[in-house]
Order: sequence, then C-alpha cells, then structure tokens
Amino acid sequence: MSIRYTKDHEWVLLDGKIATVGITQYAQGQLGDIVFVEVPAAGKALTAGGEAAVVESVKAASEVYAPVAGTVKEGNAALPDAPETVNQDPQGKGWFFRMEVANPADVEALMDQTAYDKYLQELAG
Repeated sequence: MSIRYTKDHEWVLLDGKIATVGITQYAQGQLGDIVFVEVPAAGKALTAGGEAAVVESVKAASEVYAPVAGTVKEGNAALPDAPETVNQDPQGKGWFFRMEVANPADVEALMDQTAYDKYLQELAG
C-alpha cells in the first residue's frame, strides 16, 4: 500500500480495490482552521476529478475531488461533528471518504511522494 497524490492536493491510500481519500498536509495548511466538512454518502458514484466532498475553513470553502472513478463505500462520519480533525491529522483520522475504485491502475498513475514533493516545490516557485 502506497500513498498517491493529486494536483488538487488529495491523497489516496489504496488497499485492494478500496481507496481511502483525504486532503494533504499542504492543503489543510493552505485552508487554515477548518470549521465545516461535508462528506459523500455511501453509494454515490464518483467520476475522476468530480466533486466528492466539501471543506470550509475560516479562509475559504473548497471542494474535495475524487482522485479516480468509483463508488463511495463510506464517508468519515466523525468529521461533520469534529472538522478540526482534518487540521490535526489530515493524512490519518481526518480522511474524508472510502471508495471502491473502478480501476486500481488509475491510482497507480497518480503522483507518488517524490513526484508530489517536487510538485509542491514547483508551486513554491
């Protein structure tokens, strides 16, 4: 199991055909204090790059996009009552949803840690 990343700053951890998805440390840092999270309902069909969840902070509202196509298995039910979890542990307890991936090879095509770190360096200029 290796973590992959999108250019929209989502992380994906694939276990078989089930992917856990959240936002990266970088993304939560850019958002600031998170005050509201809306996670998708189980059974929702997702398209790669399509809106999957909503996150709002004191600075901005943002969408969380599906990194690949698939179907939501569960949303993180703890987040709506404790959105600050995303700030505290974005790549752990602050995950947004788990999905059954239509094609696991699509996850492997996303950026690995080295490529994502390079992408962040490019963003920093």
